[in-house]
Amino acid sequence: MEYTYLDCLSLFGVGGAHPGGLQLTKHLLAQENIDENMSILDAGCGTGQTSAFLAEKYRCHVTSIDFNKMMLNKAKKRFTSLNLPSNFIQASVESLPFNDEIFDIILSESVTSFTNPSLTIPEFKRVLKRNGTLIAIEMVLEKPLSEQEVKPIINFYGVSQLFNEAKWYHLFERAGFKQITIENFGQQFDETNVQNAADFSLSETIDEQLIEVLEEHEQLLNIYKDILGFRIFKCYA
Repeated sequence: MEYTYLDCLSLFGVGGAHPGGLQLTKHLLAQENIDENMSILDAGCGTGQTSAFLAEKYRCHVTSIDFNKMMLNKAKKRFTSLNLPSNFIQASVESLPFNDEIFDIILSESVTSFTNPSLTIPEFKRVLKRNGTLIAIEMVLEKPLSEQEVKPIINFYGVSQLFNEAKWYHLFERAGFKQITIENFGQQFDETNVQNAADFSLSETIDEQLIEVLEEHEQLLNIYKDILGFRIFKCYA
């Protein structure tokens, strides 16, 4: 069986796979005025690490969606073990099963890149309340690449294309967001702090091929370390 990078994330149950992990998420959320009356969408929730933090820390209304059933099951187990109220929905962010203007904040942590952004971003805008906020952590190209150079990245990660910062800005702007800020986050977190450790929810059976996928991921990160970066986009509806 040929495993994809996303298969690997789901079978290993990797929480906080996005750049900066949970510590970056905490940093970003601390900048928002979140209270228990707010409604937040964790778009592409994975194993529910961010959703659980939101529910525990802020006691707000959290809706968690993911297209991957295995990830959702692991997220549900996390919430059950923490005795937290949950609202999980299996759905695609390209076609959100929600009415217009119902969320105060949407979090998209390395999710939009793995979808069709021209469909996903307008959906985020549609379901955000007026003056609501989209916080998106997304992969960006720091330097132009030829079609041949970009091919290994696209094939491995299963993305349709790679965007630079300007292209991302254009997509958010075209979707109707009235204010867009971009942060190039450079802070290093303390790796000796147990709170910064990787979070895993392993499946019962782990194929050796999955280890090879992880190794290839690390190799690509090293090869393209000066070419692949990320940005934090805050978009206001």
